[in-house]
Amino acid sequence: MTESIRRSGEYENPYQDEQQHAYPQQQHASSPVNPEWPPPPAYQPAPQPQQAEPVTVEPGTTVWPGQPAQAAFAAEGAGDGHGGGTGGGTALLTAVPAEPAPKKKRTRGPVALLAAVAIVAAAIGGGTAYAVQELTGKNEVATSTATTSVVPAGKKGDIAAIAAAVSPSIVEINATSNSGESTGSGVIITSDGEIITNNHVVSGASSIKVKTSDGKEYTAQVVGTDSKKDLALIKLQGASGLQAATLGDSSGVNVGDTVVAIGSPEGLTGTVTSGIVSALNRDVTVSTDEGQQQQQQGGGWPFEFGGRQFNGDTGSSTTTYKAIQTDASLNPGNSGGALIDMNGNVIGINSAMYSASAGSSGDAGSVGLGFAIPINTVKSDLATLRAGGSDN
Repeated sequence: MTESIRRSGEYENPYQDEQQHAYPQQQHASSPVNPEWPPPPAYQPAPQPQQAEPVTVEPGTTVWPGQPAQAAFAAEGAGDGHGGGTGGGTALLTAVPAEPAPKKKRTRGPVALLAAVAIVAAAIGGGTAYAVQELTGKNEVATSTATTSVVPAGKKGDIAAIAAAVSPSIVEINATSNSGESTGSGVIITSDGEIITNNHVVSGASSIKVKTSDGKEYTAQVVGTDSKKDLALIKLQGASGLQAATLGDSSGVNVGDTVVAIGSPEGLTGTVTSGIVSALNRDVTVSTDEGQQQQQQGGGWPFEFGGRQFNGDTGSSTTTYKAIQTDASLNPGNSGGALIDMNGNVIGINSAMYSASAGSSGDAGSVGLGFAIPINTVKSDLATLRAGGSDN
């Protein structure tokens, strides 16, 4: 048996050439150098940049010099042919999409909170205006579009739901003047007790008492009047936390729309009736004289329409406005109350109705001829009324 004897370190390594090629700089210092081997190439470590910059070499591949060994890479020239590549040189990394910058959290200030609460309140049901006012701390008038609903979801057009949602916003008004007493209605528009009503309900009054739907009574003062539009704004004394109505958009009202009227006819607080819109833009003439604005024969306020006078003489001083005509039953005491659409929004302030002669019981009462001041007219006049009205 022939035995080949080599000195320590001279045993043949079948992978020596590959290791020499892959790791020329890692020769062990204590290993002897075979004089037949070519000298190792001079190696001068390349200066490392302070910060490596990526270089894109082809779509989807990025070269990162000096990439840490623990990173996943495919090294050029790496591998021993047995699936155990140890690799060196430049690492080739598959480009990773940059993570998007984190979105800044939007500050939910009063405006955002207000929008969120308004949407939730509209979806849930009544009390929208009250919720908005309580959260903002301001007594602002709640308005809506023609599609905003203040009744519970799925209850649009349900008269019972509309009555339940809006009735707390309608009040009964008893005004005392030198000419006597009159009874009318009003619509709460702010939680601290601003109320819209007809001018003829409170005109010349020396004392005004208001009763809310829950039976509470308040004293009220006139803030401003506009006899040309038959509107007045009064304010309750010491009121807070009231449920305000939501004022709609009368420009979206159509002939044939179903409407609900709420008021206090003949002192019957919270009476609800319904009907349709019979006509639009009717020219209705009413008296601006305080002495004329009292109940006449038949129990209604005097007004003029189509050249005819109803419920007595309107006098010589009159004003004319465009009105919504409705066949919803209106009776004395409904003046100043609300005409409401199927979403529960107030679209008009009831102002005049024909009341047949009281000569016989068969002729008395509503005959389906009533008129309301469009709510857009009210909204456009509100600033004037708050400033004292056009009559001052």
